[in-house]
Amino acid sequence: MAERLAAAATLRAAAPARPSPSGHRAGPSNSAFFPSSSSPSPALRHVSLRGAPSQKAKAAGRGRSVRCMAAAADAAQLKAAREDIKELLKATHCHPILVRLGWHDSGTYDRNIKDWPEQGGANGSLRFDVELKHGANAGLVNALKLVQPIKDKYPSITFADLFQLASATAIEEAGGPKLPMKYGRVDVTGPEQCPPEGKLPDAGPKAPADHLRMVFYRMGLDDKEIVALSGAHTLGRSRPERSGWGKPETKYTKNGPGAPGGQSWTAEWLKFDNSYFKEIKEKRDQDLLVLPTDAALFEDPTFKDYAEKYAADQEAFFEDYAEAHAKLSSLGAKFDPAEGFSLDD
Repeated sequence: MAERLAAAATLRAAAPARPSPSGHRAGPSNSAFFPSSSSPSPALRHVSLRGAPSQKAKAAGRGRSVRCMAAAADAAQLKAAREDIKELLKATHCHPILVRLGWHDSGTYDRNIKDWPEQGGANGSLRFDVELKHGANAGLVNALKLVQPIKDKYPSITFADLFQLASATAIEEAGGPKLPMKYGRVDVTGPEQCPPEGKLPDAGPKAPADHLRMVFYRMGLDDKEIVALSGAHTLGRSRPERSGWGKPETKYTKNGPGAPGGQSWTAEWLKFDNSYFKEIKEKRDQDLLVLPTDAALFEDPTFKDYAEKYAADQEAFFEDYAEAHAKLSSLGAKFDPAEGFSLDD
């Protein structure tokens, strides 16, 4: 933790004073610049008898130019932030907790609720104490401390985008697949908009497969996506003081990197690959963690088909994981502009 906070302090030193949180896209990306309709304004189809643009047409043209400039500015800020996140990862080895940060912000989504932000999802609500104190989010205050200096440095980026950018960058920098992400998420404005506790999966339910389906089906995800996303446990450790699961330390975690301790699912727990599925299948190493929800992937017949496939074929796992991660990162998100934008266009 000392290493992480030291890196955060380095970033903070270069950052301007922190603005107050906003529920809209900050700076030039005000929502007024991104109307919900993407159809051309009728004014653009009418000109005066002399062929000169009408005042309405001029205004519409200016509005369109501002929209393009705002999106470009946000993309530039996000690209710069991504480079800072890469440096943070190198300095602190915080890949697992940044993945978890993004997942837990988006994983509260309920497709049965139609209104935003009541439906939960990737809306930046996890920055508020009321949600950080949910049992499933134990320890994520440390992730927020790590990324806050980056938010301060790039104030036009929303928390919702920053959390998902950090999560995706952590996956890619750990050796995972390139993720087809989009950005432009809008933040909620206050803690009263946080979802209720109990939306995230438990590690040890009585019926693990049924529990996984209940939680992920609520989000609109299917069996293949459940298994593919479970493969992200190839990164990280479980700490008993936070989750109640795992050993205090093992031969793989006693010396770090980062803060020592905890029990990992894989021997190389900062490397993203398909070893999670191989280790869960074999269950040969007592120093590696297997939760009831992990074991269910090889016990449930439908889950097992995918888990066996991913254990044998890393390329297939990477392909399915990339799609599932990108989908999860957009659940419940309100984009501005409505279609979002890519950093790779």
